[in-house]
Amino acid sequence: MKRLSIYIILLILWLIPSTILFADNYRIDTEGAHASINFKIKHLGYSWLTGRFNRFKGGFSYDPRNPGKTSIEITVQTASIDSAHAERDKHLRSRKFLDVRKYPEAKFISTSYKQTSKTTGILSGKLTLHGVSKPVSMRIKQIGAGKDPWGGFRRGFETEFKIRLHDFGIKHSLGSASEELIMTIYLEGIKDHTYVVP
Repeated sequence: MKRLSIYIILLILWLIPSTILFADNYRIDTEGAHASINFKIKHLGYSWLTGRFNRFKGGFSYDPRNPGKTSIEITVQTASIDSAHAERDKHLRSRKFLDVRKYPEAKFISTSYKQTSKTTGILSGKLTLHGVSKPVSMRIKQIGAGKDPWGGFRRGFETEFKIRLHDFGIKHSLGSASEELIMTIYLEGIKDHTYVVP
């Protein structure tokens, strides 16, 4: 009986570090500029207006043995919008669009992840933009993972999804062709066990 108890204890002790090893937290590498949040929207239905947000932070948790537990959070500084045109960016920061003084941050917090293949899945969560929170879902693809030249470990994902500006209280537009915003996000995370995903 004592021998059986010892085996059970040893099994528990073996499982605990194994679980810790595979439940990894990653800090998004914004300092190294290895992540980007980009957007495009049709201009009058004739062409595309493209841009990005230059300042954001966040991280994600990923367990390759149990991808369903994946979680992510990202906070974006809305005033960092950059469409490569200073006057247009002032307009986009104004009350007609992002109203960055009143709503300085946009945030996404995941609520669930459903794996669809070894490298893809559906990520769902709550997006808060312009003071309005709405559920959104997006297809996620894992780009790759492995050691970097500096002794760290990295993992990267990409996604593209659409949102309607009117759904987030942004009613000013350039017509029906310009109501939908396409977001394209590339995230590279550095494994960091000191980072806590909310």
